[in-house]
Amino acid sequence: MNARSERARLTGGCDAVAQYAVDGVRALQPYQPGKPLGELEREYGVRDAVKLASNENPLGVAPAARAAMARELDGLWLYPDGGGFGLRRALAAHHGVEPACITLGNGSNDVLVLIAETFLAPGREAVYSQYAFAVYPIAVQAAGATARIVPALGPESGQALGHDLEAMAAAISPDTRVVFVANPNNPTGTWVTEDALRRFLESVSPEVVVVVDEAYHEYALAAGAPDASAWLGEFPNLVISRTFSKAYGLAGIRVGYTLSSPEIAGLLNRVRQPFNVNSLALAGAEAALGDQEFIARTVNENAAGMAQLGTGLAGLGFEVAPSAGNFLLLDLGRDAAPVNEALLRQGVIVRPVAGYGLPRHLRVTVGTAAGNDRFINALAHALEGSTA
Repeated sequence: MNARSERARLTGGCDAVAQYAVDGVRALQPYQPGKPLGELEREYGVRDAVKLASNENPLGVAPAARAAMARELDGLWLYPDGGGFGLRRALAAHHGVEPACITLGNGSNDVLVLIAETFLAPGREAVYSQYAFAVYPIAVQAAGATARIVPALGPESGQALGHDLEAMAAAISPDTRVVFVANPNNPTGTWVTEDALRRFLESVSPEVVVVVDEAYHEYALAAGAPDASAWLGEFPNLVISRTFSKAYGLAGIRVGYTLSSPEIAGLLNRVRQPFNVNSLALAGAEAALGDQEFIARTVNENAAGMAQLGTGLAGLGFEVAPSAGNFLLLDLGRDAAPVNEALLRQGVIVRPVAGYGLPRHLRVTVGTAAGNDRFINALAHALEGSTA
């Protein structure tokens, strides 16, 4: 058999195997992360690039977390604590709940998938908003469930592209098992108020799990977004997801968690993979949680950066919608792809969001003062070279 025939045989075998994958997986489009700095440098030959694409903390890692992870290095030949005892105890004290209410994950993406694996299946439904976080449709489709996608709010609402909670409540059917509410939402930066979210929770059947995704919670408090974890005792079907990847500056070690009733946590922990949070992540997250001074500095720096970007973008003629996260969604009023390409060639990475159905928009992370200026100047040059 020659090489071509062998390759055809092998390819045909792969196709034959692929047809037996479950329907939801075969049709799935994988999550596309933000472009890494190294990839930009390889593709464009750019040096000294700035990344404002993935909503990371420009202040980096808190010194206490860095020191805690360094102390773990000598023990990396040992498996981590599969139950995450120390981190769960610290989180329980931080939130005023029992450790049995906490499920740890390899980032909040992991716990969102755990929820889908636990409660969704073919014949069941999940409800989420039109421009909601991309992991929701991936997790729902992989579970074989049906997505009921609710149109976002219009410009007259004051939270354009945000969650229409009344419409989401109306979309819940007898087959609905999970509702995802990102507060604030990524990529839009929109948020729902305490009164609106509470009314929504009161309207949902206790048989439906409501996931309030608070990945950007630390930034969102200043905008008036609520801390939904305060309602865990009132709503047994409520699950809160949080992450250490954003304000805590630990995106590289991947650790997130949920807060829920012990009954829901017990179910999630049945499908949670053993040792899904590594030793460095457990130590770093616990130390980071204890350094709330770093979080306060992060939030203050973010507010200053948000104002800086707002002023710079206004100078370029843009009206920017408010955001409760550490990013802005910018409507260019034209196809964003050429502008994004021009930014990349200048060594500035932002996030195109055409995959969310927003081809005219770019999402921009709040960076350092120098990084923000770099973006504004690069955007001005990019716009000069493109046409509306």
